Amino acid sequence: MPFVYIVRCADDTLYTGWAKDVDRRVAAHNCGRGARYTSTRGPVTLIYKEEVATIGDALRRELVIKGYPRAKKLALAVPVKKKRKKKTG
Repeated sequence: MPFVYIVRCADDTLYTGWAKDVDRRVAAHNCGRGARYTSTRGPVTLIYKEEVATIGDALRRELVIKGYPRAKKLALAVPVKKKRKKKTG
C-alpha cells in the first residue's frame, strides 16, 4: 500500500511526498537521493504518514496536503489524545 508522508528538514521546512516504503524513502532523503528539495536540507525526520489505497489516491492526497498552510500540516503530525473514560463505582 502506498503512503503519503511529511518530513521535517534540518532547516525546519516541511516536505510532503508519497512512497510505497516510507522508511526506505526517508533513508534515501537522508542520503541525499530522495528529492532535489531535501538533498541540501538533511537530515530529515518523519513527522507524519498516512496509508492510502492506491498510488492515484496517494498522488491526489499529496497535492491536497501540499496546498495546506504550514500550521495545518503540523496539526496533522500531532497525535490526537484519546479521552480517558472515567471509572464509575
